[in-house]
Amino acid sequence: MSIPSQLAQVRQAIAECEKAAERVSGCVTLIAVSKTFDADVIRDALEAGQRVFGENKVQETKGKWPQLRKEFEDVELHLIGPLQSNKAKEAVALFDVIHTVDRKKIARAIRVEMEKQSKTVDLFIQINTGAEPQKAGIMPKDADAFIGFCQGELGMTIRGLMCIPPVEENPKAHFKLLRKIAKRNGIAELSMGMSADYPEAIKQGATFVRVGSAIFGHRPKPHSSSDTGLSV
Repeated sequence: MSIPSQLAQVRQAIAECEKAAERVSGCVTLIAVSKTFDADVIRDALEAGQRVFGENKVQETKGKWPQLRKEFEDVELHLIGPLQSNKAKEAVALFDVIHTVDRKKIARAIRVEMEKQSKTVDLFIQINTGAEPQKAGIMPKDADAFIGFCQGELGMTIRGLMCIPPVEENPKAHFKLLRKIAKRNGIAELSMGMSADYPEAIKQGATFVRVGSAIFGHRPKPHSSSDTGLSV
C-alpha cells in the first residue's frame, strides 16, 4: 500500500479507538515517526496532509528537515529520541516539542537555550515505566520530584509525560502508571503508544501516539545501536 493509504488507515483506526473509548473526536494527535526515512518518503506523507512528525536524532533531522520545512511551513517537529546536553542548542532550534527530558542537566540546558534563542519548546518528561537500566527516562519513584524541579526551580512548563513500555511486557500497566503520575502532578498530555500498541494507549488516555512502521512500512536499518528500544 502507498504511504497516503497507510496514513489514512491509521487515522481511521485512531478515530475508531477514540469513539470506542468514548473520548472526544480528534483528541489524539498522530505523530508520524519519520526517523531513518529520507525526505522523498516523508514528502509523500506531507502531501497527504500529515503535519506532525517525530524524529530520533538531531543530526539526522538537520540533514533532511530544513528544506522540507521551507516547502511545508506548518510542520510540527517532535524529538522522541534521547537528547544529550551538548545537543540542546540544536534541538531547541530544530524542534517544536521535546519528549525526552529525563535528567536535571538536560532540563537546565534546554532552559538556557530557550532563553538564548527566545524560543519556547513544548516539553515532555520521559518516564522509564519499566525501570529498564538500558533505557532513557526518569525512574517512576523519582518522577514527582523531577517534575517539581523542572516546574519549580527551573520555572519550566511541562506539557506532558512520555513512556516506552518494555517490548516483552503488556503495555497496559505502563500506560496506566504514566497516566497516574501525570494526574497527581496536574499534567494533561500523555505521549504513549506506537504502531503495535496505540489502540490500548488511546484507551488509557494517550493524547499523542507515535506511529512509524504502520505508516511508512519497513524501517531502514538504524544508523546506530542508540535506536534500540524505540521501534515505532
